[in-house]
Amino acid sequence: MSLEFKQIEKRVGAETHIYATDLKLEDGGFNILLGTTLSGKTSLLHLMAGLDRPTSGEVWFNGKNVTRAPVQARNVSMVHQQFINYPNFNVFENIASPLRIQRTPAAEIGRRVGEVAELLNLTPLLERSPNELSGGQQQRTALARALVKDSDLVLLDEPLANLDFKLREELRDQLPKMFENRGCTVVYATSEPNEALLLGGHTATLHEGRVTQFGKTEKIYRRPKDLRSAQVFADPPMNTATVTKQGDTFILNERISWPVAESQRSLSDHAYTVGIRPHHISPASGRAGAVPILGEVLITEFSGSESIVHFQIEDRTWVSQAQGIHPFEIGTKAEFFLDTSHCIYFGAGNELVSA
Repeated sequence: MSLEFKQIEKRVGAETHIYATDLKLEDGGFNILLGTTLSGKTSLLHLMAGLDRPTSGEVWFNGKNVTRAPVQARNVSMVHQQFINYPNFNVFENIASPLRIQRTPAAEIGRRVGEVAELLNLTPLLERSPNELSGGQQQRTALARALVKDSDLVLLDEPLANLDFKLREELRDQLPKMFENRGCTVVYATSEPNEALLLGGHTATLHEGRVTQFGKTEKIYRRPKDLRSAQVFADPPMNTATVTKQGDTFILNERISWPVAESQRSLSDHAYTVGIRPHHISPASGRAGAVPILGEVLITEFSGSESIVHFQIEDRTWVSQAQGIHPFEIGTKAEFFLDTSHCIYFGAGNELVSA
C-alpha cells in the first residue's frame, strides 16, 4: 500500500504550514513522523487522510491520484491523541461502528470485533460504556476501531501522549505487532525521539513544515544527513559547539581536546560543528578514554532514576543525561565526561561529514 506526496504544499492565509514536499512512505510498513509541536506532523496526517486539501501538489495512494478525493472515498483510519469514542455506544458498538457504516454482515462484525478485542485485551469490557473505562482502555478502544476496519492506511496522531507511563510502555511495545501482516501502511506521529527508536520502521524528521530526512529510523539516528535532522532526533536537545581539527586532534578550547578517530583522518584541517547527545556526557568517567570537561552547573533535574544537568562551558549551555541520582550544587564547577566516540561532525553548511 503505497503513499506518496508530490511537491505537496499547504498554506493557510499568509502562513505556510507545509513547504513543498516530496515524500514516499514505506509500502505496508511502519512510518514515523518525528518533530516538535507545530513542525507539521498533524498537517501531513490530515493531507494523507483527505481531511485537508493541499494548496498545491498531489497525493498518490496505490498508484492513484487521490488529491481531490474526499475522506469518505479513502479507506483510512485515524486515531487521535484525545480519547474519541461514541459516548452512547458500548465498547463493542464503538469498535463495530465503521463496519456498520460499510453494511458488513452481522456475523462478520462479531468475528472481527472479537479478534481485535482479544488482541487489545478488551474482551471483558465489550458491554461497558466509554465513561466506565480508564483512559488506557478508551484509547485501546479507539485503536481497536482503527484495526477492525482493515484500512489500507492507518494514521496515529500521538495516540499514547495522554496515557500514564506504564500503559504507554506497554502499548508502545504492542503497536508494531498489532499491524504485522495486515497489509496496511501505518503512519505514527510523535514528538519523542525515544519513541521513534522503540517503534523502529522508517522515520521522517520534520522541522517547521519541512521534511528534513526520511529513511530507516536507526540509520537516521546514527547518521543524520545534517545538523537539523540530528537536532530533531535528540531530546533533551543535542549539545553543539565549534571545534577545530588540527592534524590528529579536535580542539574545543585551550583546555579541551581529543584525538581524531581513524575514520575522520581524511577530514581537512578547519572548523566543524560537533554534535553530542546528552546521554553521551556523564558525571561519571564511564568509558575508557572519555574526555573530562569542566562546567558551571546551572540547573539539575531528577526524573525517577535519571539525572539531567545543564551546565555552562564558556558561552554555551550543555546538557548531561545519566542514569542514577547525581546531585550537584547550582553555581559550582563540576566535572563531566564526554564520550567522543559518539560525536557527530558537521561541515560549514551543517551537512554531515562524519559520525
